Amino acid sequence: MRFRNRYVLLTDILLIIVAVMGSYVLRLELLEDFLRYYWQGALWWMAIALIVKPLVYYFFGLYRRLWVYASISELKLIAAAVTTSSLLVAAITLSLYSFQVFGPGFSRSALAIDWLLSLVLVGGARLALRIVAESAIPRADGKRRDVLVIGAGDAGALVVREMQKSRQMNMNPVGFLDDDLAKRGQILLGVPVIGALQDLSHVLDITHVDEVIIAIPTAPGKVVRLVSDVCRLKGIPFRTMPGIYELLGGKVSVSRLREVDITDLLRREPARIHEEWIGQALKDKRVLVTGAGGSIGRELCRQIARWSPASLVLLGHGENSIFEALLELKADYPHLKLDPVIADVRDHQRLDAVFAEHRPQVVFHAAAHKHVPLMEINVEEAVANNILGTQNVVETADRRRVERLVLISTDKAVHPANVYGATKRMAEMIVLDAARRTGNAFSVVRFGNVLGSRGSVVPLFKRM
Repeated sequence: MRFRNRYVLLTDILLIIVAVMGSYVLRLELLEDFLRYYWQGALWWMAIALIVKPLVYYFFGLYRRLWVYASISELKLIAAAVTTSSLLVAAITLSLYSFQVFGPGFSRSALAIDWLLSLVLVGGARLALRIVAESAIPRADGKRRDVLVIGAGDAGALVVREMQKSRQMNMNPVGFLDDDLAKRGQILLGVPVIGALQDLSHVLDITHVDEVIIAIPTAPGKVVRLVSDVCRLKGIPFRTMPGIYELLGGKVSVSRLREVDITDLLRREPARIHEEWIGQALKDKRVLVTGAGGSIGRELCRQIARWSPASLVLLGHGENSIFEALLELKADYPHLKLDPVIADVRDHQRLDAVFAEHRPQVVFHAAAHKHVPLMEINVEEAVANNILGTQNVVETADRRRVERLVLISTDKAVHPANVYGATKRMAEMIVLDAARRTGNAFSVVRFGNVLGSRGSVVPLFKRM
């Protein structure tokens, strides 16, 4: 039998002996009684325990754990392993005693004492490993930075624990701010909750703080803006924990803290949608997305894939972007039927051939030129792609009996003041006119400036 940590095994063997002998020491008052009546039973008990307990501990994985990271879950595992092994040892020992394999006496109450001692000794030895490991972490050179943490919830506790464990980062949490009245004045991981968020300015005035950290992944934009405004006014640097969607699949740690971004300042409550309606419209349907390689088109594909369509056609004229989207979707949805198609919506014959082959039931039309300044000097391309391309998609969808078509439009189509907005407004009129003429479920949805999308003006503002 191979163990990752032979020293832990040797320690357990010693502790098993200590627990058995300690049980008799606590149970009996006189050594004479032990030598006269119980020594033979104690030896049998000790031999059984030395065989059974290490095997049970191994079965429960106590020799495959990194005990320097021990937590509550490991304590529960220790309790289960010790209890199971003690019950097995007790059952075997009492069975042998009942068949008079050894004698003359045996203390049954000592079995319960052994269980308690084993629980304390085995658990204590492993937690001691964590204490020793944490105390041995070298502290980085330089002055420690005092940090104020916004949010005394689970995320805040994780961040503070990481600071305390990672001493080389030289970060010292001095307090929490949290709006929960029940937490006010309490101490979390040795760090006090010293006020509410509205007290931030006052706390920074009376407390020496080198940095403020927002540890609320679900914090709305107004909270981030408040902290940002106060910290900028006081000249205190501040960072934030990534939003809840950024944290999915990742571990919360100090290393993931980052500067506050414009997307944090614009956080707002998500709009509630009727997911069952979306499921009915997409589940087991053949779906086609034009412009699937673009930022909006690719995100549409991600969201559509969640609803288990029968197939998803990724149509676009950029082979690299379609290939990247295909790889991502294959990794996340390996069982989904994906059909990459390189085609241009301006090519009517090619578009008709694609629809005839894949017979889509639902179409999302996201293909468009959307760089506002570039469209001002490339009017012909804007008209050909955004207007004529949309007309081709709508006519083909009608001819091939597509059940639903959704045009991805823009808020710039409202009283358009530029070529891009005017072409998208024309595209909307084409779709809505087709819906009125045919009675088909053809519709339009308008987006504003989409953060992170190609062609958005936000990156330009950030560079200014």
